[in-house]
Amino acid sequence: MTSIEARNLTKRYGRRVAVDGLSFTVRPGTVTGFLGPNGAGKSTTMRLLLGLDRPDRGYAAIGGLAYRDLPRPLCTVGALLEAKAVHKGRSAYNHLLALAQTQRLPRRRVNEVIDQVGLGAVANQRAGGFSLGMGQRLGIAAALLGDPAVLVLDEPLNGLDPEGIVWIRTMLKELAGEGRTVLVSSHLMNEMAVTADHLIVIGRGRLIADCRTDEFVARGSRPAVRVSSPDARTLATVLVEQGAQATPDGVGTLLVTGLDAPRIAELAAAHGLVLYELAPQRASLEDAFMQLTQDSVEYDGARR
Repeated sequence: MTSIEARNLTKRYGRRVAVDGLSFTVRPGTVTGFLGPNGAGKSTTMRLLLGLDRPDRGYAAIGGLAYRDLPRPLCTVGALLEAKAVHKGRSAYNHLLALAQTQRLPRRRVNEVIDQVGLGAVANQRAGGFSLGMGQRLGIAAALLGDPAVLVLDEPLNGLDPEGIVWIRTMLKELAGEGRTVLVSSHLMNEMAVTADHLIVIGRGRLIADCRTDEFVARGSRPAVRVSSPDARTLATVLVEQGAQATPDGVGTLLVTGLDAPRIAELAAAHGLVLYELAPQRASLEDAFMQLTQDSVEYDGARR
């Protein structure tokens, strides 16, 4: 089993600290989402993991080795950082064939990944004419070429249509299910919520969270209950007297925090108040992300 390790990674560009003492481990068998606001240092961290930049301090290792020390890198790590980083005059097939030849991979492997990512019909077309979504598929094919134990994918969902998003979600889960290590960054919070089992979240180059996705959502949200009643005003007074907060959320509707649904029902019954709806509210990953990273955004228009 091959894991990714970052220990005290630090990288400066002039006076700006892009990555600041960052440590984490990405383990096999799970899809790990890599999240952070714009300017958080995600892309820099991925470049450090892949040996494209040198850290000023700390180290990154894949299976215990620095990327530069891997004997056949594409057979250990498959990476997608920039899908458009291809020779635009080459066909998709020839682009992948050239990569395969650098690692002494058989020609049949090129055909296998082309079929895997759904580019069979355009394999002989020039990559320069590909749409963004097709370019993403080609980049993913290149990442899969060496049948690697580790995948590092930066925004692989960009440009994909809904069918493509479902396809890559399924593929990532299957690859992790085979025991591979999968690290994927994305700004699509709803998709990460259903794809990633574990999250590493950074802000201003520092670690904010390293936990299961459901734990992260729970940390970034306060449990609430949506209550609808024709007696909403009276019910609000009763709930506030019990230490809850009851915020109007439309006509006859309250959003209640500080009491759970069974206790709200008991209080309503004790006071003879009618309830039409009593629904615990689960915060979204996006809600939790915004809450826990609000002090780490590079630019916030509301603070101008």
